[in-house]
Amino acid sequence: MVGPIPPKNYADDADFPTRIELVPIGVVRSPHKERHGTPRQAVMVADPNLRGDERARIELFAAVMSAEVTEDLSGFDRIWILSWLHLNHGFPNKVTPPGETESRGLLSTRAPHRPNPIGLSAVELLSVEGLVLHVARIDLLDGTPVLDIKPYVPYADSFPDARTGWLSARSRIPAG
Repeated sequence: MVGPIPPKNYADDADFPTRIELVPIGVVRSPHKERHGTPRQAVMVADPNLRGDERARIELFAAVMSAEVTEDLSGFDRIWILSWLHLNHGFPNKVTPPGETESRGLLSTRAPHRPNPIGLSAVELLSVEGLVLHVARIDLLDGTPVLDIKPYVPYADSFPDARTGWLSARSRIPAG
């Protein structure tokens, strides 16, 4: 007979890290200088009255890596940017998403205030020049630290039939 597995006390596991140190590999150079008017998701268009040009750059640090890291990247239409949302400190357990009246559990939302403020953005890759990536449709503020870049791969990253929890009850999902 198999019963519930008791939770493991990870603090007793010598191999489980109690702290994780991350080193930024680059920085976002974006037209978005403040939170107001910045798109809430990379697929959404910014208010043209606030920002008419949504092109941005990801400047990777030569002190961390060489230009070889960007070889073969220019063939991708989109990339994932993992970033550190450096202006966010602390997090609530429940949030009220924009356009909603009901509070939701933090982990069922894309609110930027997180236990670890890691951002995930799928942006359009326009071109690659050595350690500079030219992108469009970015939802990150100027000066945001970049933790990693990964190519967007449709067969692995797109699940069009996936359930969307409380969002499926909404009559409309914001258009991009």
